[in-house]
Amino acid sequence: MDRKRIVFFDIDGTLLDEHKEIPEETIEAVHDLKDKGVLVAIATGRAPFMYDHIRKRLGIDSFISFNGQLVVLNGKVIFEEPLPKNELESLWFHAKKRNHPMVYLDETTMTASEPNHPFIAESIGSLKLPYPKIDPNYFKKKPVYQALIFCEDHEEKTYFSHDSFRFVRWHQYSTDVLPAKGSKARGIQKMLEYLGIDKENSFAFGDGLNDMEMLEFVGTGVAMGNGHPTVKKVADVVTDHVSKSGIVKGLKIVGLL
Repeated sequence: MDRKRIVFFDIDGTLLDEHKEIPEETIEAVHDLKDKGVLVAIATGRAPFMYDHIRKRLGIDSFISFNGQLVVLNGKVIFEEPLPKNELESLWFHAKKRNHPMVYLDETTMTASEPNHPFIAESIGSLKLPYPKIDPNYFKKKPVYQALIFCEDHEEKTYFSHDSFRFVRWHQYSTDVLPAKGSKARGIQKMLEYLGIDKENSFAFGDGLNDMEMLEFVGTGVAMGNGHPTVKKVADVVTDHVSKSGIVKGLKIVGLL
């Protein structure tokens, strides 16, 4: 019997092209992988409700959301770690003083601290998602797995004193807020341990800064041709652009197709 292998795919810039569409050949490749007995999972910074349609289209029910804070295998939660409420409240007070809005995410909802902010509109809009509903105190009522602060790159360092968190920029106007030890790599580790799969039999595809730990951790990390230059440096393989058969070419390079 062949050894069990698993491949993790980022979403934006990896499964989705610049038009936020899944190339048809990528869909075929994912189904081919499953037909060959390769396990397929998603590893993303998005919340589950943001990509339910993608999971249905690809027939995937295992995923790592919120950059590692929620791990689901075959529809079952096997690991979760919400952000600590007290530290999150301290961060919110800091951001409020700086006039930097925030967004809070759980598995079903996205809420913003204030309405009609251009940084929120542009960042969230780039994901083809509507402006969040408004509830600045949402984090006090529900577990929050990931938060976003909306500021420019040079303003981000003011938050580094909040050492319960780490900050990973994903957009010109927005940065993810994760637990200090949070990452897609940790989520992948939890899934591999649960499945009993050796790390050397794991593969991952990604393009963004929040994919770096993931690509370094797995047995074989594949950076997309459209990926950030820093991400390409840490990958084992660099494939073509997402719109130029990058997924298919990468899968062939690493011997999965």
